[in-house]
Amino acid sequence: MKRAKLETFASPSRLRLLQLLTGVAFLCLLFISFEIPLVSQSGSRSDSIDDAFESLGDALPRVVPLGTGDELAHKDNRRQRTSKRRMREFNKVSGLVFNESIFNSKAGKDKFLELHKEAKQACVVGKKLWDELQSGKIEFDTETRPENLSKSCPHSISLSGNEFRDQNRVVVIPCGLTLGSHITVVGTPRWAHAEYNPKISILKEGDDSVMVSQFMIELHGLKTVDREEPPRILHFNPRLKGDWSGKPVIEQNTCYRMQWGSALRCEGWKSRADEETVDGQVKCEKWIRDDDDHMEESKAVWWLNRLIGMAKKVSIDWPYPFAEGKLFVLTLSAGFDGYRINVDGRHVTSFPYRTGFILEEATGLFVNGDIDVHSIFAASLPTSHPSFRSQMHLEIFTKWKAPAIPDGPVELFIGILSAGSHFAERMAVRKSWMQHKLIRSSHVVARFFVALHGRKEVNLELMKEAEYFGDIVIVPYMDDYDLLVLKTIAICDYGVRTVAAKYIMKCDDDTFVRVDIMIKEVRKVDEYKSIYIGNINFHYKVLRHGKWAVTDQEWPEDYYPPYANGPAYIVSSDIAQFIISEFEKNKLELFKMEDVSMARWVGEFNSSRPVQYVHSFKFCQSGCIEDYYTAHYQSPRQMICLWKKLQSEGKPQCCNSR
Repeated sequence: MKRAKLETFASPSRLRLLQLLTGVAFLCLLFISFEIPLVSQSGSRSDSIDDAFESLGDALPRVVPLGTGDELAHKDNRRQRTSKRRMREFNKVSGLVFNESIFNSKAGKDKFLELHKEAKQACVVGKKLWDELQSGKIEFDTETRPENLSKSCPHSISLSGNEFRDQNRVVVIPCGLTLGSHITVVGTPRWAHAEYNPKISILKEGDDSVMVSQFMIELHGLKTVDREEPPRILHFNPRLKGDWSGKPVIEQNTCYRMQWGSALRCEGWKSRADEETVDGQVKCEKWIRDDDDHMEESKAVWWLNRLIGMAKKVSIDWPYPFAEGKLFVLTLSAGFDGYRINVDGRHVTSFPYRTGFILEEATGLFVNGDIDVHSIFAASLPTSHPSFRSQMHLEIFTKWKAPAIPDGPVELFIGILSAGSHFAERMAVRKSWMQHKLIRSSHVVARFFVALHGRKEVNLELMKEAEYFGDIVIVPYMDDYDLLVLKTIAICDYGVRTVAAKYIMKCDDDTFVRVDIMIKEVRKVDEYKSIYIGNINFHYKVLRHGKWAVTDQEWPEDYYPPYANGPAYIVSSDIAQFIISEFEKNKLELFKMEDVSMARWVGEFNSSRPVQYVHSFKFCQSGCIEDYYTAHYQSPRQMICLWKKLQSEGKPQCCNSR
């Protein structure tokens, strides 16, 4: 059976497929063979590139588009009719060298060397893995075969405090959670300590410090992309002291692709009667506050009334569930509607499930902050792994295959940034907006751009997926959050040279696109004008602290140029052609934020030829608004929901929030 799997990669069709590499492997040539000059100052550029290509042979990885059978046959026939020179031109390799001004300052050198080091390492590892994938040497390890993964799924987990600390304060839940799963944490909050530069509190005038005591219990998902934090499926954060409100609170949230959702804050007031409940429980219970009239004596009154047989119900006010130096027992349970949290036997908060986060993805429990953990127990866990088999997300039907690229130019090319393990996201896109008649008729072309994943079984499934659906362009370097900009360059190159598109759009695989509206938007502008369309940020200040911090060496200016938010934007082909040209002339500067990089390149183009900037909030940066053009952070379920609403109701309406 193992051999049968390998033979699919060595078949004649596979060999022919691997011969059809596009000439975009500019991404890795610099970083693997930086010392080899690809552009000669004395000779013609075309000849020097051909010479470099001859000398390097096939040793360097290239961007690999894997197509449908019809598309492959079409391209194969076309190539058979071309001369050797034409073939070399089509497959030519482009090299990237930063422009000379970067080397004239130490700051520029530092910026260059850091990014160069990251990219070179990603390409070296990616090239090795890509060569192994092509050769068919990689196969599933026995223990990582999907059918054997269920053996690592315990029904329960028990850790002492010492064992928990030895595991870096993380409990691995290998098969995630299921309905009825529950986790119990026994711990003691530490006494408050002085913070002199707190990020969670505003110091009063004259104060040198503030007393802080807080901790967090989080359910984490699997990390899929380097430089990207794993998703926080549940963030439970009791703040005994130190919150900006000055009161003890409990804050709950989710974080996906380094973006927080809307926080649920419980501040001691019971949720309103008309508010959504979770399995019949309110989201926030009441506790005694020092600014209301209810006192803890009500518990004594309740017992007295019980003793004398009074039937009248008396409400009981409980204190805040956590206290410094006081042991607590917290139980987190997975219900039908959301997570329920009990402390010392009573319900405290409930957090509704957010679309896009499923129970099986909660593969780790993390506890940190001002807390001493004594023990952790998890029980009623699933005993078989429900989703490690990535192909379960794929529906192998011909109707989801991509149409062939047309012979002539197209009006719009959409490049979709995706990660190797995002099988479900890609399948949802195929089943939703990629079914638009403009795409099915090849008037608009859409392709996913994916780099290699750190887990080889993911790459094997990715190869099979790409070969079957024909809509994936594999960029053979190891995926890295700081190197997303390389995929953007690949999108420009593919859109200009392979598709010959008039306009080129970049979006993410969790972005829902109204394809017809994209065409209408570009047609509003004079066809002879250069355009840059999206949700544009003007005068956006560079952040020097926090999650999106940028150093002075990376970006010395105080403000970014006007840039369209990364989830979705469009440029005209002349801008994309300029980017490719500057890239091949070794003049293109890269920045780790790909949308800001695009803004820099558009600004450079604008200095010689005017660009019309078109701004619209309907290119949603986060979530969805009514009458959206694009909607971001949409889960696979929401993608299908948005498409169904468009089909049935004929107008854009949002689905449930994440």
